[in-house]
Amino acid sequence: MSTLNRRASNIILAGIIIGMIAGGLCGWFFGERMVSVKWVGDLFLNALKMVIVPLIVASMIVGISSLGDLRKLGRTGAWTLVYFLSTSGISVIIGIILVNIIRPGVGMSIAGMEAPETVLSKELSLTSVILGMIPENIFDAAARNDVLPLIVFSLFFGGILTTLGERGRPVLAFFEAVNDVVMKMVHLIMYFAPLGVFALIAYRLGKAGGGGLFWMELAKLLKYALTVITGLLIHGVFVLPIILWVLGRRNPARYAFNMGNALTTAFSTASSSATLPLTMECAEEKNSVSNRAASFVLPLGATVNMDGTALYEAVAAIFIAQAYGVPLAFPQQGDIFITATLAAIGAAGIPEAGLVTMVIVLKSVGLPLEGIGLLLSIDWFLDRFRTTVNVWGDSVGAAIIDRLESGYSSSTTAADHT
Repeated sequence: MSTLNRRASNIILAGIIIGMIAGGLCGWFFGERMVSVKWVGDLFLNALKMVIVPLIVASMIVGISSLGDLRKLGRTGAWTLVYFLSTSGISVIIGIILVNIIRPGVGMSIAGMEAPETVLSKELSLTSVILGMIPENIFDAAARNDVLPLIVFSLFFGGILTTLGERGRPVLAFFEAVNDVVMKMVHLIMYFAPLGVFALIAYRLGKAGGGGLFWMELAKLLKYALTVITGLLIHGVFVLPIILWVLGRRNPARYAFNMGNALTTAFSTASSSATLPLTMECAEEKNSVSNRAASFVLPLGATVNMDGTALYEAVAAIFIAQAYGVPLAFPQQGDIFITATLAAIGAAGIPEAGLVTMVIVLKSVGLPLEGIGLLLSIDWFLDRFRTTVNVWGDSVGAAIIDRLESGYSSSTTAADHT
């Protein structure tokens, strides 16, 4: 990255932080009057979402094609899957341990708390998630911003493209150009990030009734919120950096600082999908992660690797059980571990999507779906923390897969020369 680009990036990061602080203060003190700035935040989010489909398709096709050999794709895919499942599983274990120690749901009043019809009417199962990976119409999936089938199609398309040799090179060159154009668009959109972040934070806090009403709701669920945030901090500040240091051979503090634009955007938008363009830019340009690893791991991770969401769903399910006085034995908590880990895969990278996949976890142990109503008043707030951990987990994974790939390539090259 050039000195000019790095300076501009640092200015944008400072602007985002200032926007978050200013938005929080305005939302806190001016309350519902800040709802009027919602359109500014929506405009910024729409601009980011606008580039998601071409970015996912182009970057994944280019990333898969750059592997050159489908056997490498299998190895890279296996390593990536192991990382995703391992870190998600660790995060769920952390959440289950904490919620059993702190017991935030004991003594909680459940009067008047009902889940919204949009959540209760959403029929979800692991089978439907799997079926949703293969759409009837890929263009319809793109129109609905349904990214998981787009990823599957891009993997399939890129894999076949590697088998065409010279005939496939014009197609690959086209998608490489599309990828470059989209990343340039992202650079321009980010100049408006501070204003968009300000509007998003101010609107959400204003919608909650301002600082006074939000604090009253937070006080009711303080132990629950602290349980979730503590678990996310343990996973994000200790577990993932240790994994990055041991397996990725990276300095976690420097790596996290270089991901600053992406992490602050994740916190302010509560959307890992909307943050994806920034995540890729920071990983490649600031942290020197290879395009091959970033193009494969990050789009996939933005959809299927949800460490923060998995932890949140485990904590929330056991919290609801405690609030309703439903005892959960070890086998039932084992079911929560499995379903929370897998249900997070089906959570879309959009704000508060975890509430929908929560239905899977609650159904797995027979808990009342109405318990979701307990979480609504502060879910938008906790959503920002878990989304930030989701994006951080994806970023760490990209660095680890990059090192594993480069290490394998070096050993293969050495073997070829002996």
